[in-house]
Amino acid sequence: MPLIQVDLAQHIYNELHEQLSTEIQAAQVEALDITPDDLFHVFRPHGPGELKFDPGYNDVDRRDLLLIHITMVHMYPVSKKRALFETIVRRLGALGLRPEDILISVVENGFEDWYAGR
Repeated sequence: MPLIQVDLAQHIYNELHEQLSTEIQAAQVEALDITPDDLFHVFRPHGPGELKFDPGYNDVDRRDLLLIHITMVHMYPVSKKRALFETIVRRLGALGLRPEDILISVVENGFEDWYAGR
């Protein structure tokens, strides 16, 4: 049950939040083989000046920031996580988002660290 939290500019949220959720979910299904109904997304839109980032960090031409935080159980090999990153970037790129503007971070924990309603 990955928990996806997305920090993004207000204008991107207003324009694309439904498509972003759809594509991020499809990427999880494709790359991690999760069930389609395993959907937990939180969007946090930000106004001008609220997202601070270095536009040239790591030699990347960053113009905006779409920050995707993924919290999930430590059960996927590195190859699956990399496939997830690549799939998310490809699917969001199809929506017009630049790969250079996407930052994805995974935090892992154990099954004992989750409560999901029962």
